[in-house]
Amino acid sequence: METQITTLLNIRYPLFQGGMAWLANHELAAAVSQGGGLGVIGAGNAPGEWVRGEIERVRQRTDKPFGVNVLLISPFVHQVMEEVIRLKVPVVTTGAGTPGPWVERLKEAGCKVFPVVASVALARRLSRLGVDGFIAEGCEAGGHIGQQSTMALVPQVVDAVTQPVLAAGGIADGRGVLAALALGAQGVQLGTRFVCAEECIAHPSYKEMIIKARDRDAVVSGESTGHPVRCLKNKFWQEFTNLEKAGATPEELEKLGAGKYYAAAILGDVENGTVLAGESAGMVEKIQPAAEIVEEIFAGARRQYADLGKVIL
Repeated sequence: METQITTLLNIRYPLFQGGMAWLANHELAAAVSQGGGLGVIGAGNAPGEWVRGEIERVRQRTDKPFGVNVLLISPFVHQVMEEVIRLKVPVVTTGAGTPGPWVERLKEAGCKVFPVVASVALARRLSRLGVDGFIAEGCEAGGHIGQQSTMALVPQVVDAVTQPVLAAGGIADGRGVLAALALGAQGVQLGTRFVCAEECIAHPSYKEMIIKARDRDAVVSGESTGHPVRCLKNKFWQEFTNLEKAGATPEELEKLGAGKYYAAAILGDVENGTVLAGESAGMVEKIQPAAEIVEEIFAGARRQYADLGKVIL
């Protein structure tokens, strides 16, 4: 499948793996890149030294392009950016802010810059900085979310900027890929589906909860904090929601939620931790190799495209 994204980045399929903190390490990123997509290391709140090691390990496993997702509110963002620039990472995706101060140096180092955006206004502002593309992420996604749905957000961002756009949020199979392309996107980004890749280090209990999830199990919490997240219903979500409804302050809620994602994703406490996942969790059915996920998604997209030929307009 050839789009502006595959041509620009020299990848086989127009697919980015989401840069999930704690979970998107070198093993997953290398597997996705080797499988034809763009694997992405999730820097999260990790220091520059850790990110440097992950970049080096990816390059030991594959010679394909890969990326690093930089969380712009991380206390280590300066360290991480310096490592990304020094090591000339092919693609840099960013979230939770604007990469404006870094764009010029990233471009000089040969990095392609793809900010995650949840609004047209932010996309327009960043477009003027000369970024290479955008990831328009709808509120169906897991983790921190905006307010607009993928279906509404993507075509508006596509119309507002000249750079290629990837769609994210609620996409888990070939039907989602085809829908994204119909909306004007040049590719997609998936996170939740790749949590259940064999190469992902998520705890088996975390993966199992995603596989067992139903269509209405991915819910939003923390709206009163100004930083809402989408996660799966569990004991902790109910406790958090009850306190939020009772009028707990944002500070109290932030303190309550500290460390809960790690507890679930890495330690496996899926009842007392935060199980971040998107609405597409209800579509994930099994654990499989990352490369197989990539191939299955695009084989499905081709089948769906052929089926559309049977529709009479």
